[in-house]
This record gives sequence, C-alpha cells and structure tokens, in this order.
Amino acid sequence: MPRIAPATASIGPAILAAASSAVHRAGLRVARRAAIVPVLAALALAACQSAPVTGRSQLLIVPEETAIASSKTAYLQMLSPLEKQGKLDNDPAVTKRIVTITERLVPHAINYRPETADWQWSVKVIDDPKTVNAWCMAGGRMAFYTGLIVALKPTDDEIAQVMGHEIAHALAKHQAEKMSQTMAKQVGLNVVGVLAGPKFSGLAMQAANSAAQVALTLPNSREAESEADRIGIELAARAGYDPRSAVTLWQKMAKVSGGSGKSDFLSTHPAPEKRQEALAALVPQMLPYFEDRSPRPVFRLKPVTFATARAE
Repeated sequence: MPRIAPATASIGPAILAAASSAVHRAGLRVARRAAIVPVLAALALAACQSAPVTGRSQLLIVPEETAIASSKTAYLQMLSPLEKQGKLDNDPAVTKRIVTITERLVPHAINYRPETADWQWSVKVIDDPKTVNAWCMAGGRMAFYTGLIVALKPTDDEIAQVMGHEIAHALAKHQAEKMSQTMAKQVGLNVVGVLAGPKFSGLAMQAANSAAQVALTLPNSREAESEADRIGIELAARAGYDPRSAVTLWQKMAKVSGGSGKSDFLSTHPAPEKRQEALAALVPQMLPYFEDRSPRPVFRLKPVTFATARAE
C-alpha cells in the first residue's frame, strides 16, 4: 500500500508560498476596506447635517468658515483685474441702484441667520454688457453684471429677485456644499477603486467620473436652485419688493435664453416654465410681506476697496 504523505508535505514549498501570498493579499484587501470604513462613516455623518432655513439634508465636509476664507481669495483673484481695467462701479447711477436694493435685502438675510451680521456684506457692479449674471459668495461678497440690465431691462423688483436669490445661495451654504461634493468625489473615486478590485476598478472609475461630470461641473443642483428661489422670493417680499416680479423675471430670462420648455434634462437651473409655476404658487404666501407697511430696515454696505479686502 502506498504511503500517504502528510498534506503539507504533498503541497510543496512553491504552492505553500503561493497560498501564503494569497492570504497576505486577502489580508491587505480587508485592511484597505477597514481603513475606508472611517472615511465612509465621516461622509455619512456629514451628510446628515441640515441646511439652514430649509432643513434639507446636506453633505458638508467643508466647514462654512473654510468656504468663506476660500471665497475671499477667489473674490480678489476675480475682481482685482477688473478693477485695474476700470470695469467696477464705473456708472454711479447703476451702482447706487444695485446698492440701494441690496441694502434692503441684507437685513432680512441676517434675520434668517443672525450670525451673518458679521459677514463682509458688499456688492460690486461689473461693467460687462454681454454677461447676464450675478452672484453672492459665502461670507456675503456679491457682484452684479451690467449684462442683466442690458438684456432684461429689469425693474427694481426684478433686480431684488435676482439679488435675493443669490443671497439665498450663501445663506443656505450652497458654496460649502459644492466644495464638499467635490471633495467627496475625490474620496469616493478612491473608495470605488479599492472596493471594486483591479478587475472592475477601471469601469467603476469611468462611471464615477461620468456621473461626477454631470453632478459637479454645473453651477448648482436643481434642488439648490429651487431652495434659493424659495428663500430669495421671501427676502425680496420682506424688503418691500413685489413677489410677482419673480415670475416676470424668469419670463424675461426665458426669452433671453431662447428656451421656454419644461425639460429639466441636464440643467442646473429648473427650466423656465417650471420655475415660473413654482414661483407663481408662492406669490399668495409672499404678498402679505410685500403689502406690510411697516418701516423697511436697511443695512448699510461698507464701500470695499481691494486694499481693505486684502486686509480683512
């Protein structure tokens, strides 16, 4: 009868080494997965934060303070060249008009979030007749492009809707949210690659990049835009501006953009007609604020030069 050798002896040194290596690799995969768990847990915890004002769940890995600090740097980088070119606040009448409207909106922004009284609230008018845009960064720094006036010929009530909407983005921490989403994308791509393994990591990374391109390269999500619409129309109404102008503003926007369809496909902003419908539905709720004859508070914006901005 042939002798049966011990199992380990029959495997041979080479097979033992291969088995040991496989166990080691498996251990590394487990270790990598274990290392990722705290990252995922942190992301999940961050996602449970609630947006101010609306209470919507937000992913906020980046603290608002970081977004504000980054905004200051971006503000200086964007506007310093324009100042040198003489394209800031070069029409006193237009500047006064925008400042006056904004100064009536800011007190109600502060009522929403009292801590924003310490923000550097300011607005610059950019002489760019081809750009239909306005923005408000985290921390209260704003800009209004003259292209809005050229293209839309807006009333003061309509300008208030634009500025109220942009202020609302800052109040709702949308800039910090977008920065957080960008950071999550970078972490998430690495996580996908590790968990999927070498066979599938390429496909997973490609799919994640495609999704990220759609989700993160556009200015704001539909959800964020709708949120800013809701907050902005109330800011304007409380400041004494007709909420019905929110609808007429977007009617004008639709004509300028050349589209009035209802499709939301790959659009950052809700499509014009849908947006008009949503805003029109809010008008009855906002009219009492507009019709209130109580004195309207004013927040005096401090004139900002770039020397003072750098010193802040």
